[in-house]
Amino acid sequence: MRPIFLFTVTLIFVFFLVDFAKLGHWIHPQKWIILSFFFFLSYLFERLNSIGLEKGPESFIPFFLSTVVIRLIASLLFIGLELYWQVPDKKLFIVNFFVLYLCYTIFELIVLSRKLRRF
Repeated sequence: MRPIFLFTVTLIFVFFLVDFAKLGHWIHPQKWIILSFFFFLSYLFERLNSIGLEKGPESFIPFFLSTVVIRLIASLLFIGLELYWQVPDKKLFIVNFFVLYLCYTIFELIVLSRKLRRF
């Protein structure tokens, strides 16, 4: 939980720096909704992966693969709902969403690889 929280706080700090530097036109106005969505998913999946690691290395693989599939489906549903609700500046929204998707995915893989070194 702690690394995900610190990573999210770092992203919040980056968002404030971008706004302070007058580069806010590169970030969608619904950045806080996107960020909270990814924080919630990351926290949930970190807990699921921890449960998988506690049960043993053999049961970790199904837990990890299920979190990847759930993340993909949840992300597609989130984008679909936002586009259905007529979010302004759709291209910027999708670009910002996938940049944060990649950031959180890479970060979680780094944290997960540190945990798996023990096995």
